[in-house]
Amino acid sequence: MRYEYLDHTADLKIRAYGGTLEEAFINTVIGAFDFLTDTSKVERTIKKKISITANRINSLLYDFLEELLFLLDTEGFILAEIKDMRIIEGEGTFSLSCTALGDKYKRYEVKGNIKSVTYSEMSIKKYQGEYVIEVVLDI
Repeated sequence: MRYEYLDHTADLKIRAYGGTLEEAFINTVIGAFDFLTDTSKVERTIKKKISITANRINSLLYDFLEELLFLLDTEGFILAEIKDMRIIEGEGTFSLSCTALGDKYKRYEVKGNIKSVTYSEMSIKKYQGEYVIEVVLDI
């Protein structure tokens, strides 16, 4: 399993896994969008190039999720897949670049809403060669 939903009082808590940091980031956002609709059924008709730079890895994840939610709210873009993900650690910065593939959300049954990303209970760790990310989203 690429991700799982964890019990949380009022919000959506996701634990995602990956053999690489990039894979764990991808599984986190797929877990978020799978909460809204079955991403495996979303057509890949729209491409969005995403580039983000942050000073901390947690901020990079936050900004990545926030960018995808912004595209959902402003352009009606619903995510299906992330391609060509690269995360590079520089001197005091982290950079992410990828291509998000998806479609207009109005073509799909969308259940619920993700209001925002939070730093509450966010963690990015590596255990026995595998990355594990936990994040809470306000729903």
